[in-house]
Amino acid sequence: MPCLNLSTNVNLDGVDTSSILSEATSTVANIIGKPEAYVMIVLKGSVPISFGGNEQPAAYGELVSIGGLSPDVNKKLSAGIAAILETKLSVPKSRFFLKFYDTKAWFQLWMEWNYILSPSYCGNDSMDAMDWMSDELVILFQNFFLYQYSEFHIPL
Repeated sequence: MPCLNLSTNVNLDGVDTSSILSEATSTVANIIGKPEAYVMIVLKGSVPISFGGNEQPAAYGELVSIGGLSPDVNKKLSAGIAAILETKLSVPKSRFFLKFYDTKAWFQLWMEWNYILSPSYCGNDSMDAMDWMSDELVILFQNFFLYQYSEFHIPL
């Protein structure tokens, strides 16, 4: 499931965010080659952002996908999303940065398994979501991801 998380310092009050979400969804789906039903877009406005030492309209995005990314695809995605932000929010293409994470299916499944089996998911909010796992297992996963997937920041 591709997930595009966009943050901008532009105030979204009065902006037709539905059209931005819709266009971003179809852009991501068409370029990556995955069904729109699997694409998630998160859009946050009024986020304090300084780019180039000033706070003029700017945006930052992160796209996570299980496969489908490559240098060519990333270039097309950057151009497509930048065009939407420029048209809909007046964010110049030169003031937009998009970071890509091509993850593996097993990593996504582990994160979902971790959430579903956690005590907080099962109704026990008195326990931290990671308390149910042994310390050794947490350390094992932290070390594995730090060495194998250094582009990810996994707060555990």
